Amino acid sequence: MQGILYEEPSIFLFLLVTCVMGGWAAWMAGRACAKTWRPIAFLVFYMLLLGIAVRFIHFALFGGTMLTLHYYVVDTIVLIIFGTLGYRYTRTNQMIGQYFWLYDKVSPFSWKEKTGA
Repeated sequence: MQGILYEEPSIFLFLLVTCVMGGWAAWMAGRACAKTWRPIAFLVFYMLLLGIAVRFIHFALFGGTMLTLHYYVVDTIVLIIFGTLGYRYTRTNQMIGQYFWLYDKVSPFSWKEKTGA
């Protein structure tokens, strides 16, 4: 997978920077977008910016390349996944909490209309 998902000599650096640090920031951005009732298109824009920041961390701390489209796209896709999960988790809790008479929780990331509502 080295060379496809990450350029560092160890997958540990990819997991640390992109998945842990970037994933946490993406989750929090998704949560913030959901809490302010913004559409998910805002989240995608924020993840494009966060992808640049993650590439900079790879470049500044671990000697990775800054301006590589391939690794930027990989990092941004991972961030969009984490951000969308944070968005859906928060939005599900909002819908269940504020409209408890209309919706039931199906999973941590989805809800459904109550029967007979």
